[in-house]
Amino acid sequence: MSDAPAAKSPEAVVSIARSARQASRKLALLSNETRTAALLAIADALEKNAERILAANAKDCATAETLVSTGKMTPSLFSRLRMKESGIAEMASRVREVANLPDPLNKRLAATELDQGLILLKESCPLGVIAVVFESRPDVVPQVASLALKSGNAVLLKGGAEAANSNETILAIWKQTLSSFPEVPQDSISLLQSRSDVMELLHLENEVDLLIPRGSKEFVAFMEHHSRVPVLGHGEGICHVFVDRAADLRKAVAVTMDSKVQYPAACNSIETLLVHKDVAAAFLPEIVAQLKSANVQVRGCPRVLALLPDANLLPATEKDWSTEYSDLILSVKIVDTLDQALDHIDKFGSKHTECIVTEDPAAAERFLQEVDAAGVFHNASTRFADGYRYGLGAEVGISNSKLHARGPMGIEGLTTYKYKLRGNGQIVSGYATGARHFQHKPLR
Repeated sequence: MSDAPAAKSPEAVVSIARSARQASRKLALLSNETRTAALLAIADALEKNAERILAANAKDCATAETLVSTGKMTPSLFSRLRMKESGIAEMASRVREVANLPDPLNKRLAATELDQGLILLKESCPLGVIAVVFESRPDVVPQVASLALKSGNAVLLKGGAEAANSNETILAIWKQTLSSFPEVPQDSISLLQSRSDVMELLHLENEVDLLIPRGSKEFVAFMEHHSRVPVLGHGEGICHVFVDRAADLRKAVAVTMDSKVQYPAACNSIETLLVHKDVAAAFLPEIVAQLKSANVQVRGCPRVLALLPDANLLPATEKDWSTEYSDLILSVKIVDTLDQALDHIDKFGSKHTECIVTEDPAAAERFLQEVDAAGVFHNASTRFADGYRYGLGAEVGISNSKLHARGPMGIEGLTTYKYKLRGNGQIVSGYATGARHFQHKPLR
């Protein structure tokens, strides 16, 4: 296949979206047993076809290595692209985790007897058709597709051109497995090929219920501005660790290192370390030495540079505080108070995940209550902000938004609800005249 997949015609994109809409109506009627069995079979198929997936990924990586060497692709993006055999096993494991989650559909959320014989039920149901646009990571395909199938949604996927071989191979295995489940429509999952396909998709508000772009702040903002389809953005992750004056410095070192080094390309890794002035002299020499031994480039504010004149640190600029590096780079700032830390996070944070390290319960409680983010942690690595680690099985993305879904977006984020009213010929006029009165009695 070519390096740049050919765009589909506008008519073809519309046709794919409409087929997905039709498929979503069938998916909503499937039993949980059928959805679960299909996912378990897909997990087995992914493991059995590991060599096939890795061969396709090797093709993508061979092309990407040239892009990295010429500066057209960042090392962090390449890191997200490369797959290993252990990654295939993890991919299959996450599909099984989703398969074995409780059924999210037809759950009774509320029941009210409006009046005798007039019962109002509120029950969960699928959104319908979701579209997810993402870069590089091929493991997004089974994560998103498994969540969509388990929640009864059809899904349209647009991955980056750099992962085209990997994505198409995984999708082919997925569809081949579905052929053994004729009740599950093949059109429940489709792969779009180009940016122009996505641009066409933005206008299909009658066919697509939710668009989830995963990428930079600018990319998500572009989608939100140009889309007629509702957008729930998986945006940038400018995350912080704040080491308070009452921190256990051993915990602070461990949390900081894990939050930055364990997987720096992830959106839940930290980009800025804030340190209270009272512990800066005791903490910064140790943490900077460990960061540098892990090949992290440290950029410090003037106070950090003055405290560590022999550490050969780079000066942090104003731009650094609002930059998502997704790499082994960390900006460090000394603050005078908890309030200064809160103000910095409020100004530069992306409402993703923030952490305080402290043994002071009052400071911890203030941080947990006052920081406006999807995840606010006390004495724990920001890398825990993940759908799998939260027990959601997988995630479609991490939402920085406050509406509909926030944080790691799992199955519940792909469902909505409907009201079902069961009566026996009742009409409103009697209530309007006062002849009858509502009871509004909650039912168990």
